[in-house]
Amino acid sequence: MLTIHNMAHQGIFSKRQLPLTHLPWSLYTADGIETHDAVGLLKGGLFHASMITAVSPKYAREIRTREGGFGLEHVVNFRGGDLVGVLNGIDDQVWNPSTDGHLAHHYDDQTLNEKMLNKRALQRELQLEVRDDVPLVAVVSRLNDQKGTDVIAEAIGPLLNLGIQLVVLGSGDPHTEATLAAWSHHGGGRMRAWIGFQEPLSHRITAGADLFLMPSRFEPCGLTQLYSQRYGTLPIVRATGGLDDTVEQYDGQGGGTGFKFWDLNVRSLVETVRWAADVWRRRPEHYRAMQVRSMRKPMGWDVSARQYEDVYRWALERRRGR
Repeated sequence: MLTIHNMAHQGIFSKRQLPLTHLPWSLYTADGIETHDAVGLLKGGLFHASMITAVSPKYAREIRTREGGFGLEHVVNFRGGDLVGVLNGIDDQVWNPSTDGHLAHHYDDQTLNEKMLNKRALQRELQLEVRDDVPLVAVVSRLNDQKGTDVIAEAIGPLLNLGIQLVVLGSGDPHTEATLAAWSHHGGGRMRAWIGFQEPLSHRITAGADLFLMPSRFEPCGLTQLYSQRYGTLPIVRATGGLDDTVEQYDGQGGGTGFKFWDLNVRSLVETVRWAADVWRRRPEHYRAMQVRSMRKPMGWDVSARQYEDVYRWALERRRGR
């Protein structure tokens, strides 16, 4: 069984290097590992695997399109009857706000008032103005085009004009890093960027923030939006791939677990953050209900493991000719 985590990474290299793989030249065919006069290992895997999985149901559909297939959509469609989407899970022992050793204060869905203490601690740690009445929006991400962080960088001014605080943790594209660093330096008590990555800080940001921003161009599954829901920090996501599968849209009545938008541009991003911040400010009872709903969602590996067991069983049956 072949599991596709990200179709953008295909293992393509010169055919002159094929002997290094110890694969026979007989596999170097159009329905094997040959791709545009080079070797494509993922293409070969797609043709030869008994079963194929993607890490979310929507991503399994998206990789069958020209936009999501990165040149292999015709192969994916050829094998479409053997393709299944299975969501990733999280380690719900490591990512557990009631026991997380990185947090200043533990809490659960029954003690959500303790979450505010983590917000204050995070504001002090990052030298933000300590205010309970301002929504704190967080980004924990690689800084690259896939994650849509270039749009976040472009939108910082309009976002801060919404009266929010913004925290960014990540590294990647140098231009985005420089833009974030400049805003962090000149943003007063409203914006801080930590360039690099620090695991304990990522936990404290996830616990201390009110809203979590993840505007990916494409996202096979995504984990940080699962972490944020586990910690009662409602995600704001672009409705793509696993983000669409794992975040339930706010319904205006207190249902849902987050806020989704479809068009990736500054205006859509800012307006969705405005919407989420307005719910936080004006409908706290809805915000709290969504927090509880998100924290109670099963996001561990139990459900996914049972689905993988089924797919492995199907793969064995096909291999045996049943």
